[in-house]
Amino acid sequence: MRDPKNLLRSSYSFNRRRLLTGFGATALGGSLSGVVRAETLHHSVADAPVANAASPEDSVPHLGLHQAGVVNARPANGMVASFDVLARDADELEALFRTLTARIAFLTVGGPVPMLDPKLPPADSGLLGPVVRPDNLTITLSLGASLFDDRPWLAPLKPKHLTRMTRFPNDALDADICHGDLSIQICANTQDTTIHALRDIIKASSRQMILKWKQEGNVPVITPGPDGRAESARNFLGFRDGSANPDSSDAAEMDRVVWVGPDEGEPAWATGGSYQVVRIIRNFVERWDRTPFGEQERIMGRAKMTGAPLDRREGSEFDVPDYASDPEGKATPMDAHIRLANARDEASRANIILRRPFNYSNGVTRSGQLDQGLLFICYQANLEQGFITVQRKLNGEPLEEYIKPVGGGFFYTLPGIRDASDYVGSSLIAAARGA
Repeated sequence: MRDPKNLLRSSYSFNRRRLLTGFGATALGGSLSGVVRAETLHHSVADAPVANAASPEDSVPHLGLHQAGVVNARPANGMVASFDVLARDADELEALFRTLTARIAFLTVGGPVPMLDPKLPPADSGLLGPVVRPDNLTITLSLGASLFDDRPWLAPLKPKHLTRMTRFPNDALDADICHGDLSIQICANTQDTTIHALRDIIKASSRQMILKWKQEGNVPVITPGPDGRAESARNFLGFRDGSANPDSSDAAEMDRVVWVGPDEGEPAWATGGSYQVVRIIRNFVERWDRTPFGEQERIMGRAKMTGAPLDRREGSEFDVPDYASDPEGKATPMDAHIRLANARDEASRANIILRRPFNYSNGVTRSGQLDQGLLFICYQANLEQGFITVQRKLNGEPLEEYIKPVGGGFFYTLPGIRDASDYVGSSLIAAARGA
């Protein structure tokens, strides 16, 4: 059973502006009775940012049972940065965690930048000017398998399912943009805010960790329709990316899907955390753009313009495909992406993940092709039952001809910072000292 007290659920909080303007993406579980229905609309992670809604004063609380940046809706910009950690013992790791907590506390709340003696380096990069505003910033810290594997005093405390990211059949992983001891997900309304936060963290922790790789991305801003409902944003293949995500405003559903509870066989310190998967997935957009429209839809399993499932073309992305009425795949092919990823039966409920993706565009490859794709991020309480199982189902799918995962890693998102006297990772440090 999950924590019945639901302590400090500030990480579920949304600023007032987004509560008034955001409308929802969908829950992943379909109708098990075979009755097709439109899914209930809620404000969710998959919602695209709403036009003319963001403000520099938007803020997300950084204190709570869980870290911010997991279940709250994506702002327009995000990045993942991976670091090698230099800490040799619990004291040094605690010092790093406290440093990061202090920077999170300032950057997500904002305030005037201290003015120092001009003969000294400035206290801040100045990228945001003399006053730092929160700008919907979240900073989420997660630990890689190598942090535990390379330190005997931490190894017994490694989360049960945490491993180095394995190579799947369609992967072409570049070692320079894979893995790491610590991942930091940074999300905000504007790119300047995410870059400012990264530079601030690097400056504050330069003696404690070294940047290994980073990938930036963004989410297209959407204008709501006449009914006030915002659609999911499109990825670089032109399809909506976020349809059929679980409802991240449903605390009970997030306890089931995302957050690790005390009864799941994990080390006690890990309660309240989650498994994070990061995948840098290149899209072969030139090849895709030369593929017939109908074939694109059959590969994905959705109507390209509306996002509706192929057995309900008159509907919308919020409608649920009825696979029970299409057992031979005449409407939605059996190897369509959405059908392989989620069969919408009782068994597949155990494999639901919370997706939080961003589009990326890195320029041009040496072969003269656009380097574009998806910064795929997802969270789940069980890495094996979640992403790994879903990816195995997708191995060999027709979509593989048009995508190539090239980087990323598996990480464990630390439990939240419970109050102002706490720091991120405190439960791990206490467990390490106790051991």
